[in-house]
Amino acid sequence: MSSQADILSPQKKADRAHGSTNAAGFTDYFDLDGLLTEEHKLIRQTIRDFVKREISPNIERWAQEAHFPSEIVRKFGGVGAFGPTIPTEYGGGGLDYISYGLIMQEIERGDSGMRSTASVQGSLVMFPIYQYGSEEQKQKFLPKLASGEWLGCFGLTEPDHGSNPGGMVTKLEDKGDYYLLNGAKLWISNSPDCQVAVVWAKNEEGRIKGVIVERGMEGFTTPEIHNKWSLRASCTGELVFDNVRIPKENVLPNVEGLKGPLSCLDSARFGIAWGAIGAAIDCYESALKYSLEREQFGKPIGGFQLQQRKLAEMLTEITKAQLMAWRLGVLKNEGKATSAQISMAKRNSVHMALEVAREARQIHGGMGITGEYPIMRHMMNLESVITYEGTHDIHLLITGADITGIQAFK
Repeated sequence: MSSQADILSPQKKADRAHGSTNAAGFTDYFDLDGLLTEEHKLIRQTIRDFVKREISPNIERWAQEAHFPSEIVRKFGGVGAFGPTIPTEYGGGGLDYISYGLIMQEIERGDSGMRSTASVQGSLVMFPIYQYGSEEQKQKFLPKLASGEWLGCFGLTEPDHGSNPGGMVTKLEDKGDYYLLNGAKLWISNSPDCQVAVVWAKNEEGRIKGVIVERGMEGFTTPEIHNKWSLRASCTGELVFDNVRIPKENVLPNVEGLKGPLSCLDSARFGIAWGAIGAAIDCYESALKYSLEREQFGKPIGGFQLQQRKLAEMLTEITKAQLMAWRLGVLKNEGKATSAQISMAKRNSVHMALEVAREARQIHGGMGITGEYPIMRHMMNLESVITYEGTHDIHLLITGADITGIQAFK
């Protein structure tokens, strides 16, 4: 029988957890490494090492204390986690979308909240400024966001408008020399610590415009949301605009309507589709190791049929999601990925990861609810990930509308 001290050691007998990983130690049952370039593998290893060094040793304490480590922002910038697909001339990495996916996967192996910090910065703040901003806006904001000198957030969701962003009531009024912004946004990752917010509001004609709001503008506040049971190591809050004067040069000039924010969400959802797989892998690998070290009835519990069924089904679902994410990355690189395809992948990966986390928790027994293992933290985080940037149900209806041509949510 294993001693209690042995049970509390997640790394114990790691070498026995073989048969489902490649030589580098990554869960990869169908040899997806054979589809990656050497650059992809190097990027993945770099981020993996960063997470093991900077996040993994501290994440349980941060989560327990509901602490967002603001110092991680500069560190993310230093390792190239912010805006990896943005061209290098603006401080980005100039990488492809599979690289971006692998970065999000490895960060979320560490924690979903940490991945949220990175994906909001890259996909929801830097992406719209690069895609729809003026050259002056790109030069002013992107290098500082890429380096982590500035933290950004994305203001779309409102207290009364989540799945229906077109119903937003935040208003942008033209006052001649400037615009006046009034309204509020809710459930905004990064907002309490942000220096920059990309905010979507309706003008007098009811058209949606994007504006860049900067910390220090009079009437702009970012109250923090407390008492979260999920994403406890990330900062979440509101954006409140009380007659905020927006200089005309801070309006994104090259987009109008819902196309702007929805294209940003496509980019972020792509990252989530990869990231959630990372959380699932972390839960699966922990469960596999635990099943080989925890003994009951005279043998490791991994030798019992029901535990093997759990492990086999977990690995199968992870592998299916990996294949979908890789193919989506290829399509994204080719400019062929559709919003509906990204939506399906986001929904599938997050639902899969939640199911894996729940099964992994059972394999860990009572130990699965403790901070000695990552399972409960991942599970609680994923309860947010399955809702934000498109709920599970809305993504199902997006797929339904795409295959039938009939929108069920209108």
